[in-house]
Order: sequence, then C-alpha cells, then structure tokens
Amino acid sequence: IFFACGIIPQRLIDSDARRLYHGRMSVPAISVQNLVKNYGAFRAVDGISFDVREGDFVAFLGPNGAGKTTLFNAMCGLVKPDSGKFEFEGKERAWPRTDELIDLGISRTLQGVGLFPELTVLENVMIGASKSASSGLISSALGLSGRDEERLKQRSMTALERVYASGIADMRADSLPYPVTKRVAIARALVSEPKILLLDEPAGGLGSSDIEWMNSLIHNLASQCSIILVEHHMDVVMSVCDRLYVLNFGQVIASGGVETVRRDEAVVAAYLGVNN
Repeated sequence: IFFACGIIPQRLIDSDARRLYHGRMSVPAISVQNLVKNYGAFRAVDGISFDVREGDFVAFLGPNGAGKTTLFNAMCGLVKPDSGKFEFEGKERAWPRTDELIDLGISRTLQGVGLFPELTVLENVMIGASKSASSGLISSALGLSGRDEERLKQRSMTALERVYASGIADMRADSLPYPVTKRVAIARALVSEPKILLLDEPAGGLGSSDIEWMNSLIHNLASQCSIILVEHHMDVVMSVCDRLYVLNFGQVIASGGVETVRRDEAVVAAYLGVNN
C-alpha cells in the first residue's frame, strides 16, 4: 500500500552523512534522570535514566504496559512526572509543556495517528506547525497572514516529500488507507523541522511489507535529526537503532548496542524466547 501514493524510497542510507551528523554536541540534547511516574499504587515508570545526543537514534522496546508511552508523555508534557530531572542541551529545566515543544525543537507522533478526517492531507500537516492545533480553517486556526500561510504550505509539501506522500496532498484524510495515514502523521511531526523526533510505535498496525517500508523511511529520517523510537516490534527496533533500552514493568532491564542487547539473558528470556 505504501508504494501506491509516492516514490519508493531507497534502502541504502548515506552512512558517511550519518557519521558526520552523529555526535556534534559534546553535551546531550536531552538528559532524563530517575524519571518516576505513578498512577495510584501502580508505578508505570520506575527510575528510568537516559541521554540522547545530536544524531542519536535511540529506541525503547517493551510489551504493552512496559512504560514506553508514559515515558514519551512525560517528555512531551502530557503527564506530569512524580519525580526526576530533565536537562535540555546541558541545562536543567522544568519538564516541557506541550506548547513548548516546537520552540525546543521536539516533535512527536501519536500511537493512534490522530489526523483530522475532514481535512486534506496538506491541511493536516500544516496543523503540525501550531502550538495549539485546531481542526478549523487553517488560516484562522494558526493565525497566519496570506504570505505566512503560503510559506507553511511550502514547508508542509516539503515534509510530505520527505515521507514520499506529496502526491496525495489534496486527498481527505478519511479517504486514506491506514498505512498511508502513518506517513502523513510523520510528515505532520516533521513540518516544524524538529531537532529531535519522537516516534511512538510507527509500525503499529502495519503488515509485514509496510513494516519493511517504514524501516526504510525511518532510516532515511535518521540522517536528518535525532530520533527516539518506541516500539514493540522487535524487527523494527533491531534493524534501525543505534542504542536500545529494553523496558519491563517500568524499569530498564537491558541497554546498549543492538547486538549487546540481543544477547542479554534477561531480554532473551522476556522477549525473544530461549530458542533465539
């Protein structure tokens, strides 16, 4: 399905570009230390710490209920942590609010895609540039002049080109097959030109051929910005990330490079099975 509405992306990634991009900053772009989030007596996130540097591709793996999305939501201001420290570009600060993310250069996708069905693909992507999205008319929703709206349209078309979906810009969102809406949701996150892109289960609900296509797309995006990926598809995580954190019951049970984590006994027992 992915191939129906755009140009097929190349599988090959410019590895030299990745190496040049990776690690330009001496301090982490984001540092989370001892994050704790409780829901009553249930501890969804239990003391998780990690760093993300410029050019990093970090993934969090775990089953439903492991704490992955709660971790994302804390970083994006959708839930308030009970404790923990957040540093941005080497400076400690309050946990971000949702309306601060664009200014910080952070953008995310949602598990449920969250497109406005009555809007076109282009209009949905334009909404991604707003600090407070609305499903009304674009110009009034974003408070744009005619010239600014035209500039945003151009940026939105560029974002659609990055996910190979520029050919469907005028289609209504409710006319798209589900795999294609995943691409549009990523374009909406890209329109703000983030330094750090948070992808929440981008392969969720996709078939095997569409998952392979998504892997190619994520690989290409990783040469352009830092990525934090949450997934429960082992194949997706293992094939695309530089560093992996495996969660279980809100805690990190293993972390490191893909091959190190793949051989970790706790991960093998919990996720891969004794025969892998």
